[in-house]
Amino acid sequence: TTLGTAAMAIVLIVVASRKFVPFLLKHIVALRSPEVFILTVVLLCLGTSWLASHFGISLALGAFVAGMVLSESEYSHQIVADILPFRDIFNSLFFISIGMLLSLASLSENLTTVLLYVGLLIAGKALIILTVISLLGYSLRVSLMTALGLAQVGEFSFVLAKVGIADGLMDAVEYQRFLAASIISMIATPFLISLAPRIGYFAQTFFKARQEDAAIHDTLTTAQMSEARHVVIVGYGLNGKNLARVLKSVEVPYIVLEMNAETVANAKSTGERIYFGDATRREVLTHVCINQASVLVLAISDPTATRHTVYQAREMNPDLHIIVRTRYLSEMADLMALGADEVIPEEFETSIEIFSRVLHKYGVSRLLVQKQIDIIRGEGYEMLRSNSFPAVEMKQLSDALGTVSSETVVVDKDFPAVGKTIGDMNFRKLTNCTITAIVRENETEVAPGADFVIKTGDILVIIGKEEDIKNALNLIQGIG
Repeated sequence: TTLGTAAMAIVLIVVASRKFVPFLLKHIVALRSPEVFILTVVLLCLGTSWLASHFGISLALGAFVAGMVLSESEYSHQIVADILPFRDIFNSLFFISIGMLLSLASLSENLTTVLLYVGLLIAGKALIILTVISLLGYSLRVSLMTALGLAQVGEFSFVLAKVGIADGLMDAVEYQRFLAASIISMIATPFLISLAPRIGYFAQTFFKARQEDAAIHDTLTTAQMSEARHVVIVGYGLNGKNLARVLKSVEVPYIVLEMNAETVANAKSTGERIYFGDATRREVLTHVCINQASVLVLAISDPTATRHTVYQAREMNPDLHIIVRTRYLSEMADLMALGADEVIPEEFETSIEIFSRVLHKYGVSRLLVQKQIDIIRGEGYEMLRSNSFPAVEMKQLSDALGTVSSETVVVDKDFPAVGKTIGDMNFRKLTNCTITAIVRENETEVAPGADFVIKTGDILVIIGKEEDIKNALNLIQGIG
C-alpha cells in the first residue's frame, strides 16, 4: 500500500509540475524581479519535497523529482545560474558532513575489508556501465572510459545508507565500512578519469571484442574506396561537418568517421558518406584506405585518441598530410612529434579572427592583415605566446596606408599595351606601381611575371601611390 501510494504520488507530482510549473514560472518571469524568481524556485523545490514526504516518500527523493521537473523548464538555464552559489555551499556542507561521519579508528580496524569493498564497488559498477555502453553500440575503448569515469559511489547512496541505519537494515560497523569505501571510491575518481583513456586504449589494443570488430567490419565494408587521394575526416562536429560540406561542393572525395551512432544514422539518412568507427583502431583506418588517402583531418576533442590516431596514421601512410585541430597550443609540440603536419589550436585561431576583423574595421588593407596572419602562423603562434607584440606606431601605419591606392582597368583593343608583356612596358620602373593581379576569362593570375602578355579584355589590378596610379593608367591607355 505504501509503495503504491508513493508511486502514485510521484506520478501526480510530476504531471502537476509539468502543467503547473511552466504556467507559474511564465507569470513570475513577467514580474521582472530576480528575487521573486529565485524565491519561487526554492519554494517549488522545498514544496515538492514536503509533498513527497507527506505521501511517504523521502525528502531527498522529493527534491530529486523537483530538480528533474525544473531541469525540463525553458527557464532551466537561468535557474541553474541563480542557484550556483547555493549549490556550491550545499555541496561543500554535504561532503564535509560525510567526511565528519567517518570514524578513522573504525577505518584502521577494518582496512582490509574496506579496501575489498572499494574494489568490489568500483569493479561491479564499472562492469554494469561497461555492459550498458557496449550494448548501445560504442567501442570497447569508449565504454571502458565511461565505466571508469562513473565507477564511484553516488551521493544518493549516503541518503539510502542513513535510511538503512534508521530502519535497522545496517548496523553501525557495516555503515562505517560502507561509508569509508564510498569516500575512498570518490577520492579515486579523478585518478580513474585521468587514467581512463590509457586503460581504454590498452584494453582495446590487446583484448579483441568480437562483436565490436564484426560491427565495425559490417559498417565499413562499403567504405572501401576505389578512388585514391581522398580526405579522411575524423569527427562530425561543427568543424567536420563544415569541411565535408566544402569538400562536397568542390567534388573532392572524402569519408567521415564518427563515434556517435545517432549522428552517423542522421547523417547517413541525408546521403553523407559517414561511417561508425574508432579512428584509433588500425582495422578502421585500413577500411577507410588510409594508405591511399591524401589528407587526414582530426576534428575531435579527445587528446588521447588524437595522439594515437596521428601515430597510427603516420605509421600506415608516411606520405599522408595530417591536419589536427586542438584546443590548446600546449598540445602542438607533442602532436607534431607524433607526425602531424599542421596543428591548428582553437584558442589562437580565435584571437587571429578577432584582431583581423578589428584591423579591417580600422581600414587596414586585407593584404597587410593577411601578411600579419601568415607571419603569426609561420612562427608557430610565437607572437601570440609572447607577452608583447612588436611595437607599431599607429600614426606611421595610418600615414603609410593613406598613401596607398588601388585601381582596376579593362584593356581595350586600341590600348598600346595589347600584345606586350609587363616587362616590355617597363611598367614597374616607369610608374612605381605594381600589377598585383590580372583577370582573364574568369580566371585570376595573381602576381603575374614580367613575361605575362597583356590581351584585349584583361582586367588589370594595379596598386601604388595615388599620383603614380594616374601615370600607370596613362601608360596602359597610351595617353600622354
